[in-house]
Amino acid sequence: MNLAPISYQSPFSWRYGSPEMRTLWSEHTKRQLWRRIWVALAEAEAEFGLISPEQVQDLREHQNAIDLQRALEIEHEIQHDLMAELKTFAEQCSLGGKVLHLGATSMDIEDNAEALRLRQGLGLLLEKLSSLLAIFADKIEHYADLPIIGYTHLQPAEPITLGYRLSLYAQDLLEDYQTLSELQGKIRGKGFKGAVGSAASYAELIGAENLERFESLLSHKLNLPFYPITSQTYPRKQDFVILSALASLGATLYKFAFDLRLLQNPLIGEWREPFGTTQVGSSAMPFKRNPIRAERINSLARLLATYPSIAWQNAAHSLLERTLDDSANRRLILPEAFLVTDELLMTTLTILKGLEVDETAIRRNLSNYLPFAAMERVLINLVKKGADRQAMHEHLRQHALMAWRALQQGQPNPLPQTLSQDEILLNFLATDEILEIFKNTTQYLGTCVERALALAQRIRQLINS
Repeated sequence: MNLAPISYQSPFSWRYGSPEMRTLWSEHTKRQLWRRIWVALAEAEAEFGLISPEQVQDLREHQNAIDLQRALEIEHEIQHDLMAELKTFAEQCSLGGKVLHLGATSMDIEDNAEALRLRQGLGLLLEKLSSLLAIFADKIEHYADLPIIGYTHLQPAEPITLGYRLSLYAQDLLEDYQTLSELQGKIRGKGFKGAVGSAASYAELIGAENLERFESLLSHKLNLPFYPITSQTYPRKQDFVILSALASLGATLYKFAFDLRLLQNPLIGEWREPFGTTQVGSSAMPFKRNPIRAERINSLARLLATYPSIAWQNAAHSLLERTLDDSANRRLILPEAFLVTDELLMTTLTILKGLEVDETAIRRNLSNYLPFAAMERVLINLVKKGADRQAMHEHLRQHALMAWRALQQGQPNPLPQTLSQDEILLNFLATDEILEIFKNTTQYLGTCVERALALAQRIRQLINS
């Protein structure tokens, strides 16, 4: 951590995101990419006889000699960051500096560099997402047949399994993984088309008949496909699509974290995020064990959700062949969207690896609420024996209300006893039949186990393919 004591430091500079992601979006990496593109452009132009081999070699030899201090000095004077880096590079190259940037406009360099960073950033995220999915698959298999009470409207409902609940998050994550993988393969750069996308400057240099071969050569050198049609920039819709996909992943992780916060509440108490032996929960209340990691996920994911809106406006408001009103905010939203997503994935990995499952609390909640779930089976069996479905529904509802009052008074759930002794129900079902329904309620799981295990297997197949 390197914090200047009197200057603002973004939390993304040291608190949130991995060192690898911060490095990718650093000024140093950006300028390295700019220089890589300038060298590739010079190499391509050399093949058309515009630049000598000696000039290209001079550029190659100084390609990694980033001098940020000198570039910032020049930028302070001329108010143009790419031109400042260009001048810095040219100063270092007595031969090649004279022909740098020949025929190019700034966005021929910047947008291709940005596309490369977007692709690399998705690669870093996909690595973490793959690891997260693998852990989800392990957890799903481990808890595939552990019954828990399900909740709808935040009220106890019917039983599912813990593996099935985990599958809900994992299924969404798998779709996020597939979306990001597909997008990574579709990222395109602007190519080399000059100030308005016409490539007129390059046509003047090498002839319009050579432009297709020229761009194909540069695409190969940079290992980057190009849009066939651009203005001064690549279509800003690309940013919107990518940031929307990141926000979608953020929504998946948000739900997992929010659910964990609910389940960590002692009134339910079934899950807890890991808590270090020296970790402090509160400066005032020593007993507190707050779900701070899950809360961090929810906090940052809210921020992530705002970035696609800005990217949408950048795409929609890019008037005619280009305006500059996207430039300043893109310096923020692109790196921050990737750093937020990076932090969300890392934090979720930490939580899931150390997730504490309290099976005592799970059994307690099942004991309290599972008898309610058995009422649907009782109703079904009553109707199968000839009872009026609507009349029985109302009759059972009255029993349920009495059972709720008993629970609120701290008593065990009385439904098995009260229903098995109800004279109206006994006209259709024997006492033993009713008690057997309650006895086997934990088996009222439908296809939870099979579907959870099938998803875990599918996850492993896709992330290992």
